[in-house]
Amino acid sequence: MIKLGKRTLVRRRGKGGKQFRAVTVGKIAPAKYPNFRLDQNHSGIIVDIVHERGRNAPLAKIHFDDGTYSYIPAVEGATVGSKIEMGARAASTARNILALEAIPDGTLICNIEKNVGDGGKLIKSAGSSALVFAHSTGGVTIKFPSGKFLTTNPKCRAMIGVIAGAGRMEKPFLKAGNRAKYMQAHGRLYPTVRGIAQAAVYHPHGGGRHQHIGRQSSVGRTTPPGRKVGNIAPRKTGRSRIKKR
Repeated sequence: MIKLGKRTLVRRRGKGGKQFRAVTVGKIAPAKYPNFRLDQNHSGIIVDIVHERGRNAPLAKIHFDDGTYSYIPAVEGATVGSKIEMGARAASTARNILALEAIPDGTLICNIEKNVGDGGKLIKSAGSSALVFAHSTGGVTIKFPSGKFLTTNPKCRAMIGVIAGAGRMEKPFLKAGNRAKYMQAHGRLYPTVRGIAQAAVYHPHGGGRHQHIGRQSSVGRTTPPGRKVGNIAPRKTGRSRIKKR
């Protein structure tokens, strides 16, 4: 009888079972802006700061003047009892929510709307913020932490400030067991062994005396799960060769 190896993690994962998907249990409410008109002005009070499962940033529960409640990612400096203004006449200070066209250049913002009225889709993780780079006739240009730029509709709203919870990763794990539990909770394998260091029956990159794949590591996007390892449909890999004139 031939003894076969175990299935690779990418094949076991496939399209993603329950153990590889984020559960919806423990979710409080959608974290987005209330659906107010752009020409309206509202104010609210932070009544509580809560933690939602699967979210690394705290949520601020805000009671607006029309009687509604909304959950928005809290920014640094936000406390229970803090006041938040939202609308065209709101001041461009921390914790306030304004349209991008009313926010000056050089301001740090977060929870940015990708399309007008979607409630905020960009820059919502702990400690993250973007920069209002420039205003032009084509829209407002935003610089993201990755260095990329995006020109979007000036009517999109954003909150001024930096998302709270930036220091959550500063403490080291100290023990391998703590890191293993953390990785297991996030559906990731730890510790990980390189594919070239494994036997051929355990990984497509395995086998051979020398730890080298021995072939191109790029694979197509439609490759089956057991074979889809390495660089998945890369646009460009390796060293960039620029001809000097």
